Amino acid sequence: MPSAGLAYEWEIAPAMGTPLVSEPIGVLAILLAVLAMVFLVQDRPRLGRLFKVIPAIAFCYFLPTALTSVGVLPSRSDVYDWVKEFLLPASLLLLTLSLDIPAILRLGPKALIMFLTATVGIIIGGPLSLAIWQGTLPPDAWQAMSYLAGTWIGGSANGIATQMAVGASDAAIAPLIIVDIAVGYSWMGLLLFLAGRSGRVDAWFRADASGIAALQRNMEAFHARVAREARASDWIVLLALAFGVTWLGHVAGGWLMSDGPLAALRSHFDPFACKLLVVTAVGISLSFTGARRLEGVGASRLGGTMLYLLIACIGAGADFAHLPEAGPYLAVGATWMLIHAVGLAAVGRLIRAPFFYLAVGSQANIGGAASAPVVAAAFSPVLAPVGVLLAIAGYALGTVCGVLTVQLCRWVQG
Repeated sequence: MPSAGLAYEWEIAPAMGTPLVSEPIGVLAILLAVLAMVFLVQDRPRLGRLFKVIPAIAFCYFLPTALTSVGVLPSRSDVYDWVKEFLLPASLLLLTLSLDIPAILRLGPKALIMFLTATVGIIIGGPLSLAIWQGTLPPDAWQAMSYLAGTWIGGSANGIATQMAVGASDAAIAPLIIVDIAVGYSWMGLLLFLAGRSGRVDAWFRADASGIAALQRNMEAFHARVAREARASDWIVLLALAFGVTWLGHVAGGWLMSDGPLAALRSHFDPFACKLLVVTAVGISLSFTGARRLEGVGASRLGGTMLYLLIACIGAGADFAHLPEAGPYLAVGATWMLIHAVGLAAVGRLIRAPFFYLAVGSQANIGGAASAPVVAAAFSPVLAPVGVLLAIAGYALGTVCGVLTVQLCRWVQG
């Protein structure tokens, strides 16, 4: 899906009519009101029963989507961009402060296996879906699919690099950008929904999720040991640290991608991912110091609150009013994602991988660094950095695997 830090902007025709609320402060107020309503309803004895069936995080995602689709909120807003660009890294810093790195390393190799399975699913799914639907598509459809092939393995930077590698025009790939938003965000919403029912999925996979459960218990025990009543000075320290490191990541990431050692990778690597990598590295380093005790005054709770606002912003950006413009490519994208999902389910059941690995491995490919930590945090906030690290791997593979996928699509169309 399109990532927050990429300067390249695709233009999609605006939906019919003007949104009821478009001012940034109004958009922010509505999103916060939606989140407040969700959690207030969750605390009600009777109405809260609904959340045993559908997790609260799914409502935080789909209610803003509904408001955008009916014309209340805009599909694009400075609020969404700011939250993704700055609030996400700030939240990741706060969530990584209390990490238990040795416990995460003990989770084993299954996360990497599922991530690579997700990548292979995209490589295979592209040509297979094209073979199924090519009778309804133009003869150069394989070129148009270049953007989706790159962005569904890495991110928007990889999608653009793949498009340029095969010579596809901007007009040719425009329908695929709509497919990316519609199918990609729908898949993310399904993963968020299933995250609340991961126990049942793990039972079907016959998976041993004891390592993840042990990590959560250790984090809860650590929180109980260091917990104390937070003062105003504690919250100021948390905010100063979170946004200070975010600014450091912004500056350092920009330098690394412009004049630094990663400058040669600009066309293959998203600067936003570089920023997140810097912030995550600082957070992991601080987790080995006394800063870890800031968990006792609510570091992860504040980081989690920021993530919920991010989820609402991502949901609001998933405007489905443009679906008719995608035409037959929508069927291609849906089939492509289905093949991706079936492959993940088959391998997950074969190796008895916890659903967490399937969800985060998939989103690290499909959504990249902006949304993989959100899906990881739906299972446990402490696991959000796992999503970032896997997404970075996706950026590294995106262009090469994207070009391979397109060449297979070209072979299908002859």
